[in-house]
Amino acid sequence: MNTATLNTPVHPAGGLRAPGGSKRYKPRHKFGPVGLLVMVGAHVAIGYLLVSGLARQAFEIVKKPLEATIVQEVQLPPPPPPPPPPKLEKLPPPPPQAPPPAYVPPPEVTPPAVVAAAPVITAVQSVAPVAPPPPAPPAPPPPAPVPAGPLKADIAVACPKQVTPQVPEQAIEDGTSGTVKAELHIQGGKVTRVNILSGPRIFHAAVRAAVGRYGCAANDQEMVAVQDFTFKVD
Repeated sequence: MNTATLNTPVHPAGGLRAPGGSKRYKPRHKFGPVGLLVMVGAHVAIGYLLVSGLARQAFEIVKKPLEATIVQEVQLPPPPPPPPPPKLEKLPPPPPQAPPPAYVPPPEVTPPAVVAAAPVITAVQSVAPVAPPPPAPPAPPPPAPVPAGPLKADIAVACPKQVTPQVPEQAIEDGTSGTVKAELHIQGGKVTRVNILSGPRIFHAAVRAAVGRYGCAANDQEMVAVQDFTFKVD
């Protein structure tokens, strides 16, 4: 067995020289001090997890089966098909109608001769003429319209201008007092008639003389007014 001997030059300082080169090669450790610290920390952490039981719980959580729920899509049934169109029944054709009968003109018939009827003799009786009735008398003329009665009025309105009657001397001597009620008929702006209704007779003449000088409203329709005249002797 042939053994090949590797001749590697050695540096005088104790290092190896790279073949074909002049630089020195110093072998170094694979991990530095930082790497060693990281490895030590990882081992310490794994050991703590194993001691505290956290690793076992994590393993059981991973070990649990995963539950999956499958949601099935609900598919609605298709709509019912539309009803078929109604079938049209073919009606049988109407039976042929018989043609109308041919027109046959009626036979010509000669009408019989008309026999003139015998004249009818009527008995005529002579009647004496009747005299016409006498004419009706003419209608009487319509009655003349009844004139409307005199219009009642207020003496102060009908006769705004009035005269106060004078007290007779006899009444002054006798000390007679009283009230005379008179009905005055007025037409054409003056008093046409005086009717004494009540009161002492000694004052009647004085009342008639006073109303005869009244100034009244000119009116063609007759008016009637009643007035009281009071005579007082002290």
